[in-house]
Amino acid sequence: MRPAQITSEATSRFVLPSALTLIVVALGVRAWVASQNYFYWDDLILIGRGARFPLFSGELLLYDHDGHFMPAAFFVTGLVTRIAPYQWALPAALLILGQALASLALLRTLRLVLGWRLALLIPLVLYLFIPLTLPAFAWWSAALNALPLQIALAWVCGDAIQLVRTGRRRYAVSGTAVFVVSLLFFEKSVLVPFVALAFAILYLRSQSEESPIRSALNKAKALWIPSAVALAVWIPVYLITVESPVTGNGRSMSAALLHHGTSLGTLPTLLGGPWRWERWIPGPAWADPPTFLVILAWIAVAAAFLVTVRSRRGAGWIWACAIAYFLASVVAMTATRTAEGTTYELAQTLRYFTDSATVFALAIALYFASPQRKPQVATVPIRAVAVAFSVLFIASSLFSTATFVNIWRESPTREYLDNARISLATITNAPLLDQPVSIWVLLPIAYPENMASNLLAPLPDRPEFASSTPILRVINDSGHVVDAEVTFTRRIPEGTDPQCGTRVEQPTELPLDGPLAGWGWTVRLNYLASTDGTIDVSLTTGDVISVPVQQGLHSTFVQVVGSGTTVKVAPRTPGLSLCFAQGQVGVVVPVTK
Repeated sequence: MRPAQITSEATSRFVLPSALTLIVVALGVRAWVASQNYFYWDDLILIGRGARFPLFSGELLLYDHDGHFMPAAFFVTGLVTRIAPYQWALPAALLILGQALASLALLRTLRLVLGWRLALLIPLVLYLFIPLTLPAFAWWSAALNALPLQIALAWVCGDAIQLVRTGRRRYAVSGTAVFVVSLLFFEKSVLVPFVALAFAILYLRSQSEESPIRSALNKAKALWIPSAVALAVWIPVYLITVESPVTGNGRSMSAALLHHGTSLGTLPTLLGGPWRWERWIPGPAWADPPTFLVILAWIAVAAAFLVTVRSRRGAGWIWACAIAYFLASVVAMTATRTAEGTTYELAQTLRYFTDSATVFALAIALYFASPQRKPQVATVPIRAVAVAFSVLFIASSLFSTATFVNIWRESPTREYLDNARISLATITNAPLLDQPVSIWVLLPIAYPENMASNLLAPLPDRPEFASSTPILRVINDSGHVVDAEVTFTRRIPEGTDPQCGTRVEQPTELPLDGPLAGWGWTVRLNYLASTDGTIDVSLTTGDVISVPVQQGLHSTFVQVVGSGTTVKVAPRTPGLSLCFAQGQVGVVVPVTK
């Protein structure tokens, strides 16, 4: 056996366990990230809908969530909600499982391109530890989009290579299946077959194929044709189901968003940055790199580009394709996620570019697979330098991970839901009026998903939410149920009957001491009823609410939407007679003690 063969075998025996060890370490880090995390924003919307609608219903699976079409994500969330409502352990385990699948799918493709060469560890380290993927991993609903896309990008590119090499149909079947599944999780997966085609072309070009485009198209057509059919079916369904997410507001912001997404967002992560993060609760965290790191990142990327383009044939095309993918993500974000009042920090949240980490890793693999322009005489110990830079990158990335976790876990949602779970279970004697949850948990722009009846639907032990209640309570900002009262925005004056106030035996209008603008109001009615029954309540204009009343002297609190100068009351139970005392219309606030 020749010395070169012995060296090659020794290297291969080293690379596989090293790669697996790196994956295990990275998964351990991500497990720690997941353990410090909890549900946030869109997670609550998905979970609330998962509890309220049947698992296989169109209301759940085909819901247009802010321009997203993701039936598989809704299905998984609905299933998780049924198994363990608002319990973080199961979603955390699924996050780690998804990250493991994405890492192993990438390792498979790197091995197909490079074999068990030491160079394989460089793109693997980049993908496993780069903070670019961190924000989307930590956010459950974002991970339901991001991780299937990362898996598909790596796996389908690997299947394309195998199909080109062997022609075996099983790779077309598995590639198409993975693509379709990812498409059901995230609409951005439409790019997967195009990335795989470009990857196959660049790979064949690196292998000195005379006609790489023709060869990639012909040899892997068993993958491209069913992928095109899947897209032909999916696109009209998407267009019918989802209102166009294109806002048209991003044109004037495009240059600034590109700068924030590139200089202040993605580039520092290539050096393990950003090191610092900022956050305005309840908003997401965003990268806030120091200026010198931004400058260093630009210098490092420019130097790497010049060196690599000069060292290997085809490197320019490889980097151009990787950059084009990243820029496509910036354009998609600018076109669909910008509106009046959008801040530039949106681009620094990184979750819109997280899949670029997989593309960057694949691009680096293609670079190492490309032929050198001329034999290089090593003047520096290349392996030692690569190891040193890898260690520095991992250390930098771990620091950024720690600072991210420190700021991301600053959220009141866990405490709010834990308190609500305990407090609501004790309420058994009356329904609750619906109300928005704390603005520190979900802002009103999420209406109606921010209403307590929707967000707290998964909790098994809770009272019903109704439009009227005999006992007024609210859920405060900490999640506790407390006694409440109605403010005196408008009064219902005392009636003229000294023994009854205002007698009501037929439809009657109770006057207010001033007009009410169109809004959602709460009416407090103090009444004496001759028998149990039902009355209809509304303002001068607006919705009519059916309200149960009890025999005797009681109060009821009614949520109405409308406007006007009167409160309309109409008995619906035959023989029901009521006397109304002074009341009021206003908004509900906790009782101050």
